[in-house]
Amino acid sequence: MMKLLFAPTSPFVRKVMVCAHLAGQAGNIQLLDSAAHPVRRDPRIAAHNPLAKVPTLILQDGRVLYDSRVICEYLASQADAATIFPAAGADRWTALGRQALGDGLLDAALLARYELTARPPECQWPTWREALLTKVTACLDAIEAIASELNHDTPTIGEITIGCALGYLDFRFPELDWRAPCGNAARWNEAFQRLPAMQATRPHDA
Repeated sequence: MMKLLFAPTSPFVRKVMVCAHLAGQAGNIQLLDSAAHPVRRDPRIAAHNPLAKVPTLILQDGRVLYDSRVICEYLASQADAATIFPAAGADRWTALGRQALGDGLLDAALLARYELTARPPECQWPTWREALLTKVTACLDAIEAIASELNHDTPTIGEITIGCALGYLDFRFPELDWRAPCGNAARWNEAFQRLPAMQATRPHDA
């Protein structure tokens, strides 16, 4: 079996596992416990990934893949799941662009969270955190603008990443109330979160 170093709250791990479910690969993955942290390196992860970050996938032949973008494309390729990563043309660039949008939202949200949870109070910089949350808001505006084009029946990596990003905001940033200004995105997300792959990967604190 493949082995995945994971954290139950990581939105990037969720993204990988959603792809695994959609590609029929979830049953071929053994989850390995880890304690990923932006400051304290977990030697269990660092032994395979110099960044000591999750998700990190160990293949059956011992090769290691990271980050989520690489792992998701690998899992889709193992099942010939072309709908997740369109092969070529405009559809592929649209899917990859939307993946970048979702990943960017997640990167900003995670750094904003780390500012409060990983830094001691005397080292925190409120202005920096507000700038990160401004990026989150800008990404939400961009998602709202394309919400009518998003698919929830046969999602690409773009929809998967955006869905995991919105799910992470619900999990870690409920005070943002992102749905109020983003009604179209909220309606799409409500349907998307009902997919079995999304239900099976809902984040939870350990």
